[in-house]
Amino acid sequence: MRHRRKGRVLGRSPSHRKAMYKNLASSLFLTERDAEFDDNAPKVKGRVVTTLEKAKEIRPLVERCITIAKRSLAAEEESQKYATDAERGSEAWKTWRKSENWRKWSDARAPAIAARRRVLQLLGDKLAMRIVFDEMADRFRDRPGGYTRIMRLATPRLGDAGTRAILEFVGVNDRVSQKAERPSFDDDSDSAADDEVATEEETAAKE
Repeated sequence: MRHRRKGRVLGRSPSHRKAMYKNLASSLFLTERDAEFDDNAPKVKGRVVTTLEKAKEIRPLVERCITIAKRSLAAEEESQKYATDAERGSEAWKTWRKSENWRKWSDARAPAIAARRRVLQLLGDKLAMRIVFDEMADRFRDRPGGYTRIMRLATPRLGDAGTRAILEFVGVNDRVSQKAERPSFDDDSDSAADDEVATEEETAAKE
């Protein structure tokens, strides 16, 4: 019996399933990297194509990572009050390192460090973790949730006819609905009036 055992098995062992979740979630974040000169640059940023079942299982993991990163923004901003712009290893940096500001900076930044370690544990990829904290957290700062969406594709996967779906971040490839504006005839009426005045002046000149 599978009492209270939620989630899909997907025909994999627990370790294989967890590794697949990490790899797929990391792949979604890595599409946001700067891959201009990469050989395997993503076709569309912020989007992966997978099966519908996998997308539904990956979505909570992706959104959990973004939420953790958003909660650490306050600690990051608080720590900037005690940070220094001096180059690491310089005399000014060594002086700051021995000052009380360094202790305050370290204490204020502790929650952010813990958040980064937690996301790294969930994703297993350092580059993906940096993208979450450097880009995703600030992008969805004012959004209360729902950072991704799933769109089912019409054509099935070749081979086993599995249902394919797109998992992507919202706000990047959104459809922009534009309302058509009603035509204005003010310019036409003005030009017609000008034509009538010109015609009257020509008639008066001939007379």
